Amino acid sequence: MLGLLPISAVWFFCLGGFGLFFPFFSLYLRENGGLSGTEVGAVLAVLPAVGSLAQPLWGSLADRTGSRARVLVVLALGASIGYSAVAFGHGFAALLLVTAALACFSTPLIPTCVAVTLALTRDRGPHAFGLVRVWGTIGFLLTVASFPLLLRAYQELSGLAPVPGGSAEPGFELMLPLTGGLVLIGGLAGLAIRGGGALTLRAAPGDWRRLIRHMPYVRLLTFTFTAYFLLQGPMWFFPVYVRAHDGTLDAISQMWVLMLIPEIPLVALSGAGLRRLGARGLLALGVIAGGVRWTVCGLAPGSDWILLAQLLHGVVVMGLVIGAPLYVDAAVPERLRSTGQGVLAMAGVSLGGISSNLMTGWLLEHFGADTPYIAGGLGALALGVLVPLWLPPARRPASDARALPGVEGPG
Repeated sequence: MLGLLPISAVWFFCLGGFGLFFPFFSLYLRENGGLSGTEVGAVLAVLPAVGSLAQPLWGSLADRTGSRARVLVVLALGASIGYSAVAFGHGFAALLLVTAALACFSTPLIPTCVAVTLALTRDRGPHAFGLVRVWGTIGFLLTVASFPLLLRAYQELSGLAPVPGGSAEPGFELMLPLTGGLVLIGGLAGLAIRGGGALTLRAAPGDWRRLIRHMPYVRLLTFTFTAYFLLQGPMWFFPVYVRAHDGTLDAISQMWVLMLIPEIPLVALSGAGLRRLGARGLLALGVIAGGVRWTVCGLAPGSDWILLAQLLHGVVVMGLVIGAPLYVDAAVPERLRSTGQGVLAMAGVSLGGISSNLMTGWLLEHFGADTPYIAGGLGALALGVLVPLWLPPARRPASDARALPGVEGPG
């Protein structure tokens, strides 16, 4: 497993950076950026909008050149600059523009990291991918738990305090250069990745067309789009939702800690879940868990119910966030694994996320903070029930039928 230390470090530091950015960015835009709910939705939507172009392009470049590890490093270095640059955006137009520039590198980063990890772990047993990926969750947990303490110390040292009509968290922009620094360390760790074989396979020109003719993959894309449309916007707006229920920054951090503690063993053991449930079973479990979670949040009579519902986050990650890439890796030719993961992210995180963020922002502004959670939760419950009808078993085209040990599952 020593050969997997560099990619484990990439996961740890890059998702550690995301632990500073993802849980708090919508609150930063709302309170420190002074944006309306619709404007927050638009800025959040620009990340997946740009990603819908960037993800398949970077994935195709990685597959055509066979330099998947080098592409991963470039993306991490570019994202580190982008996160730091967001701190210089003031006003809706500037924040929209700088976030779009960030998205060119940040949105393809995780799909590329997934593709590299799957290539490096393909012959190391069914649990190898989960045991590497779990370091990302650990990094995320450490930063989301520690950031409120870091911010308080920064505010005291800088003499910052809330003022009437201003932000409740002055100095909140500290999260941006910290995010950039952690992602930079992750990118530098990627320079130590070594490997041949599946990691350096090259695709032929026009090979990507095989993907759009392969029905299991195409149906997965439509399913993933729908799942992220129902679940993604409420996730991005979760800090705003917590604040609407009189939650503090510390409460947001504590809820994320509660989300991530169960996620660690679930992600680490995702290989066992794949063997027992298959890729389709993981997807159904993840989407149903997400539906229950958001429905409870939307209808919750008190904060205790909201808190308990966050325990389902790890199931959503194992089922949807990991299950969908595992389905892809079992269904597409190995030489197209980066393109397959990039297009998957385009369909789900990007196109599904665009519409979900815009819809969530609009519903929040016009109908209140609970409405997006009720709508998304009930829709996800219905989608989860339809998995056996919607998705066929994950199989490669007949001419590319060699299975990946430990990845191909029974559907």
